Amino acid sequence: MRAVPLTLLGSGAALGAALCFATLGPLSQLAYDRGVEPFGFVFWRAAIGAAFLSLVVAGRATRGATIPSLARLPRSSGAMLLLATAMGLGVNMAMFSALALLPVAVALLAFYTYPAMVAAAAMGTRREPVTGTRLSALGLALAGMVLVLAGQLEPAGGVPLSPLGIALGLTAAAFQTVFVLIGRDGYPEVPPDLATVVILAGSATGIVVATLLTGGFVAISGPVATPEVWLMLVIAGVIGAGIPSTLMLLAIRLIGGTRTGILMLFEPVAGTVLAAVVLAQVLAPIQVAGGALVLGAALLLQQAHEPALTGDDPSPADLVKP
Repeated sequence: MRAVPLTLLGSGAALGAALCFATLGPLSQLAYDRGVEPFGFVFWRAAIGAAFLSLVVAGRATRGATIPSLARLPRSSGAMLLLATAMGLGVNMAMFSALALLPVAVALLAFYTYPAMVAAAAMGTRREPVTGTRLSALGLALAGMVLVLAGQLEPAGGVPLSPLGIALGLTAAAFQTVFVLIGRDGYPEVPPDLATVVILAGSATGIVVATLLTGGFVAISGPVATPEVWLMLVIAGVIGAGIPSTLMLLAIRLIGGTRTGILMLFEPVAGTVLAAVVLAQVLAPIQVAGGALVLGAALLLQQAHEPALTGDDPSPADLVKP
């Protein structure tokens, strides 16, 4: 059987991650309507996602896979994994705070500048060259994302924009940029699913500490009693955290941070379409046009012949079973 090209496999992983992450918008809105606090939603999403992936890792171990010992990682890899965990927590905390101060669309516009930040950082290195094709695709995808999210803004709403909220959204983007940049070879001994267990568990722990320090622990321990709410949280943890976080890290290792970041801009497009279906929202023509631009960027990346990443490129088996 013919092997799947790494670029196609990585692109599929990135788009799969974007589709899964897109479920979080409608899921969070439905959960909030049923009494779940935003901090509680983020905590349970991370905790359930970490628990789910722990079972996946344990299942691989019972089938003979070699699972590396985190305690025996090289010091540099351990430090990079710890940094990735801190960045994951920082993204959640900063975005939560930004969403409390800004309309959702504006907060997302600030956050989704991170693919451009990743590309700018990549331009300063030779490990992941930024070609004209990638820059063109990035421009198309960013323009499409702006159109999609602009369609969610109310022209007559008159909502004042908080400079602090915008700064927090950009801070979340900066944290995400660091996460992406170190994801390919910062801790190569740790397979994506195990690394994601550590990162999600770290986020959940950090949120517990933050809520204890602010006296808001009830926000993560309280209103989750009904089976309906628990089902939403389980879906958010498995489909909205565990699976897409692993796929995103796999994509970064296969095709690099720049291409992954561009393809991840499909997330707000998919989220908008999903919200239109689940929450009975209407898609504006400008949003349809924006979605077409993002899809065009994805197609452009796949059609063009681009230079491979430098260094020793991994195989899928290397990424899953070290």
